[in-house]
Amino acid sequence: MTDTVVLDEGTRYLNRIAEKEPATNHLVLLVDDTADNIVLISIVLQQQGYRVVTASNGEEAVRAAVLAQPDVILMDIGMPQLDGFGAARKIKEHESLRAIPIIAITAFNTDGFRRAAYDAGFEGYLTKPLDFDRLHELIQGTLKENGKNPPDETSSLNKTSALIG
Repeated sequence: MTDTVVLDEGTRYLNRIAEKEPATNHLVLLVDDTADNIVLISIVLQQQGYRVVTASNGEEAVRAAVLAQPDVILMDIGMPQLDGFGAARKIKEHESLRAIPIIAITAFNTDGFRRAAYDAGFEGYLTKPLDFDRLHELIQGTLKENGKNPPDETSSLNKTSALIG
């Protein structure tokens, strides 16, 4: 007797993309306290060629950053236990993590929050709902600034459009 695995159309699509496009070595730490955001953003990032590690609050983010040493961190600001500002400050205190760029992904769309994010050590700021093309540009820009080659822009944007369009 053989086991049968039923795959939904989304899983089949992801498998086809994975077979065609090699993964990059770039690791993104995604931090958000909303599970739906984690799932959606993770899928988009993986479609763009990134590997993804997730955390659901600031304390987990600090621990995950120490263990995973990601190339870039995407972090929500309003989270329980330790908010994004506090987590960014703690991450920047670690010498081995100081150079890792942190991009805010948040629903807070005020100049005050934006200034506070930059003061806490964030290098980028993007408001929800996310513009995935802009997110991709921010990640690529931070990788280039840190001397790392980002994934191919053309194929990444095409994959993202196919996923969310």
